[in-house]
Amino acid sequence: MQKQNWLITGVSTGLGRAFAEAALTAGHTVVGTVRSEEDLRAFEELRPGNAHGRLLDVTDDDAVPGVVAEVEQSVGPLDVVVANAGYGLEGTFEETPLAEVRRQFEVNVFGAVATLRAALPHMRRRRRGHLMAVTSMGGLMAVPGMSAYCGSKFALEGILEALGKEVAQFGIHVTAIEPGSFRTDWAGRSMTRAARTVDDYDELFTPIREARQKASGNQLGNPAKAGDALVHITSVERPPAHLVLGSDALRLVTAARTAVDEDIRAWEALSRTTDFADGAQL
Repeated sequence: MQKQNWLITGVSTGLGRAFAEAALTAGHTVVGTVRSEEDLRAFEELRPGNAHGRLLDVTDDDAVPGVVAEVEQSVGPLDVVVANAGYGLEGTFEETPLAEVRRQFEVNVFGAVATLRAALPHMRRRRRGHLMAVTSMGGLMAVPGMSAYCGSKFALEGILEALGKEVAQFGIHVTAIEPGSFRTDWAGRSMTRAARTVDDYDELFTPIREARQKASGNQLGNPAKAGDALVHITSVERPPAHLVLGSDALRLVTAARTAVDEDIRAWEALSRTTDFADGAQL
């Protein structure tokens, strides 16, 4: 396998750390972004000389392009960029404060967009590269109590799909990574939980919240195997536009997409009634 230069945001823990470790094990050079000096030192100790830490808040619009440009100069041309930094926000739609919804989008959507936008001009000039972002199975299906989180991931899915069609002409691949439940801190200390304020949701949502907390630390997905999967798709000629990770994600995403297809078929006749008779087809 040809050695590559990777940039991965959010490598302190979780899937970001697993992706970085897999790439380092494969012999690649990895620049990982973190939020503290302590995490930076710990990351660089993983593989001295090949693991390079950078302090970065992906919501700092002015800082992101500068870090990417500096990495291109000091480490080398980036072959793979993974916009991984993000977090989960749990809460029913009615109970989640609007400020928390905005913050969810600021990190999960705009932080990823800023990272990919900063790397794209460099890859476009070279006519090669692989841009990735971690969405979620929650970017292709939705569950009660995660409206803000799923909304942010659905938004990122749409951006990535359009981006992939724009940059294919330049030899640049774009992949949305859609993990299911992995054994990380995502559902534990890393998750933000909106306060309960409306008793009417107790019957539906209380069991969901309790089950998620109980399952934390015992999830089905193996982060190391997710890392291996990510490294694998960077070595193939035609990497996927969508990479669903985990059998739980496969099951839930398939069911959700089937439900959408059934709705479309069931209401096809009504859908067709809204056309102008002489309108232009796209």
